Amino acid sequence: MLLGTKGGPRVGGAGRSNPATLIVNAGVPYLIDCGYGVSRQLVRANVPLNTLRHVFITHHHSDHNLEYGAVVYNAWATGLNVPVHAYGPPPIAQMTRDFMAFMRFDIETRMADEGRPDLRQLLVAHEIDRPGLVLRNADVTVTAARVRHPPIEQAYAFRFDTADRSIVVSGDTTYSPELIELSRGADVLIHEILYEPGIDRLLARVPNAATLRKHMMDSHTVSEDVGRVAAAAGVKTLVLSHFVPGDDDTITDAMWTDEVRRDYGGPIVVGRDLMEI
Repeated sequence: MLLGTKGGPRVGGAGRSNPATLIVNAGVPYLIDCGYGVSRQLVRANVPLNTLRHVFITHHHSDHNLEYGAVVYNAWATGLNVPVHAYGPPPIAQMTRDFMAFMRFDIETRMADEGRPDLRQLLVAHEIDRPGLVLRNADVTVTAARVRHPPIEQAYAFRFDTADRSIVVSGDTTYSPELIELSRGADVLIHEILYEPGIDRLLARVPNAATLRKHMMDSHTVSEDVGRVAAAAGVKTLVLSHFVPGDDDTITDAMWTDEVRRDYGGPIVVGRDLMEI
């Protein structure tokens, strides 16, 4: 399920929330990225927050981690009493400690007053500093590839392999041969996309970021290159998400897909918030 499909830290616009993707396997939710509003999106998707067990952060831009601590806190507030394991690049361990320090007064007050377990013992952070195996259990194997999202060096895509399906989430990246290798033969590739003709309108709404255009062009994947990645990897279905700009409702589905189809002939899904695939 696509919980949030708008790239970037801005809030609102075109009915899209900030980035988050949910994979449910054997009844267990695996949350990838925690953009602002992810708790509300999980509630809207009828996923009980206290069933959360695994969180994956692709990289540490705010649109991917701003609600990392908060979503686990909200799970605790609704009954979580077992550990949640979080996987992401450094400094996720320090970020976890910092969040718990920020919330210390509330946590300790609720432990004493309401008899809750210690949230600080329930969120377990695992740092990823290289590609390869991230998690393996009886139901799923998760592997990571380092992708290209300058200036951030520790940015990852994740592949989830289950008994009957393989799903890759690109994270934020420009054209990345490493992502192609990770995605070989996958059933579903969820890939970010940048529509270059829409960038000028976006920049006009962000007057305090003088070099934003350069960042976007250097670190995101333009439409044509998304098709090249999907074709080279031989994925069965391509799902577009993390739209840049994602708050411009003048960009139609056809505009998002026209250049993608130059190279990729398989099914293309233009993602929407709360869409199940």
